[in-house]
Amino acid sequence: MAEDLKQMYRTIVDDHFPSRMEISFIEGAQRQTLFYEKVLWTIEREQKGLRYGENPGQEAAMYRLVNGNLVLGDVETIQPGRCLVSDIELLQSGKHPGKTNLTDADNALNILRYFHDRPTVIIVKHNNPCGVARADTLAQAYLKANLADRVAAFGGCIALNRPVDKATAEAVAGQYAEVVVAPEFETGVMDIFGRKPNLRVIRIRNMDRLQSFVGRRCVEFKSLIDGGIITQWSFVPETRTKETLRPAECAYKGRHYKIDRLPTGEEYRDMLFGWLVESGVTSNSVIYVKDEVTVGIGTGEQDRVGVAQIARDKAYRKLADRYCFAEHAIPYNDLQDEEKRAAIDARVAAEKGGLIGSAMVSDAFFPFRDGVDVGLREGVRAVIQPGGSNNDHQSIEACNQFGATMVFTGQRSFKH
Repeated sequence: MAEDLKQMYRTIVDDHFPSRMEISFIEGAQRQTLFYEKVLWTIEREQKGLRYGENPGQEAAMYRLVNGNLVLGDVETIQPGRCLVSDIELLQSGKHPGKTNLTDADNALNILRYFHDRPTVIIVKHNNPCGVARADTLAQAYLKANLADRVAAFGGCIALNRPVDKATAEAVAGQYAEVVVAPEFETGVMDIFGRKPNLRVIRIRNMDRLQSFVGRRCVEFKSLIDGGIITQWSFVPETRTKETLRPAECAYKGRHYKIDRLPTGEEYRDMLFGWLVESGVTSNSVIYVKDEVTVGIGTGEQDRVGVAQIARDKAYRKLADRYCFAEHAIPYNDLQDEEKRAAIDARVAAEKGGLIGSAMVSDAFFPFRDGVDVGLREGVRAVIQPGGSNNDHQSIEACNQFGATMVFTGQRSFKH
């Protein structure tokens, strides 16, 4: 029985999707058509498409845009020939890719496009980042991203914005990952990855041009169960520099409320870093970042105070696991020694889960101050959020009481 269940995941679905697809937008006599071709890879001398969809047994296919032009209003969509995930090179196929492997890679690049000036690593699982970090070297960035949530990173998609060197490859090979995505791989790296035969190693040469995708839109489609389709332009963060941020202030019942303290340079850096990472996090979400590394990521909750608490609790748990693994080489959940657990718990509590001095990022406004209070009580020193709540004055007062700063982006960043 167990072997039958494992076979379910090994089975490659022969899909019934055609080799080409066209999508037309028609208004009167004007027709705009996008032309796509089905993506196939040569694996073990056979032409194969996607392994399967979100689950075994779901047929799936990926299509590459090969022709057409679409202008809707003042916006022109991505042009053919600028492929990223839809034109990957499988340097090592392992178990060849399924839908979730490639959508994870796509969302990693969705975030990574905003970070080009320093080595940056994103680990994505179930289409959400587990850990994101920037550092002076790629190996350092990877280690920081992995340690941000070592448990969730298990079996994830690792995306790196620099050619992978041997030091980074050795660090990656020491963990279990499903996918590694990078613009290039230096000499000797594939020998290291060859020790992990199931690892999918993917080169995307156009990653070198990722910065050119900043501010560019595509058309997104959402299928409804009745066959209907919702289309929308993809989200573009308008806030990408500190000059676009506004110190928090508002009027309420004839009184003017204003944040007492402007952010420091480091706080601006972390808030902008967190806001751009936030653009790839499933809403309703709150994240905490410090020194350009994610500390706690809360995703997909229904209420804002709840997701702020989840991100806080994850920060505590992940820091405990990090210390336990460093000191005892085992996960925190496997540590049975009560004295050792107590020592780790005391250290994590004293450091408030690593949240002291961090920045708190919210993809939508705080309806009440209870959400922002969750972070402030843990030592958060800076908050970035869209603003626009009828109770913005409560959040401003809360930050002033704790000596924290807050800025408004003026733009919501939902992602569903």
